[in-house]
Amino acid sequence: MPVAIITGASKGLGRALAAALAERGWDLVLDARTASALEEAAREPAAHGTRVEALAGDVTDAGHRADLVAAARGLGGLDLLVNNASALGAEPLVRLEELTSEGLRQALETNVVAALGLVQGALPLLRASGAGAVVDVSSDAAVEAYETWGGYGASKAALDHLSAVLAVEEPGIRVWAVDPGDMRTDLYEAAVPGDDASGRPSPGTVVPAFLRLLDERPPSGRYSAPSLLGVAGSVSVDAR
Repeated sequence: MPVAIITGASKGLGRALAAALAERGWDLVLDARTASALEEAAREPAAHGTRVEALAGDVTDAGHRADLVAAARGLGGLDLLVNNASALGAEPLVRLEELTSEGLRQALETNVVAALGLVQGALPLLRASGAGAVVDVSSDAAVEAYETWGGYGASKAALDHLSAVLAVEEPGIRVWAVDPGDMRTDLYEAAVPGDDASGRPSPGTVVPAFLRLLDERPPSGRYSAPSLLGVAGSVSVDAR
């Protein structure tokens, strides 16, 4: 069975994607910071009869990242790494004049440094897969200037560039940076607590975009979920 590591898998997009992959027969290594939430989330994919390793921890911890890779190795290898865990840097979000250095460091450590660290640890297994792929979950804040989203957007822009360079350096691996578009998630509520998010789609509605990448294996590049789903007016693919 193919094996995937998904970070930030206790809720939102990570949880929805884990359930969809398990339904397709994937074995999973799941990560989140809160053990109780992760254990609860792991029950759904495990119900499909696939093997699920749920490891609570922080992706900024090098030892935890090593444990995730070791768990994948124990399941037989690694075919897909999804860097989904994210930090805002400030909750709620603030203008750049108010963003602390510590907040910016937190966003960069989680969204960029930890993601690269996990890729580095996972590369031998991804290369050996023959069909290895990395999905780095991006944001439209990486390419658009939204007030108060500066620190988070800067971290996602950096992740996009790392993804692009990794694709050049590792031509045998697919590397997709994916903007999932608007979603109704806890992360968004923490970012903008006063905003009415009821009209935003649930994370499960964008999962088919990620599955399309796995099915069709287009060139490495930056993609938006709306464009993959054929939503009118969505941003076109930037493939390399």
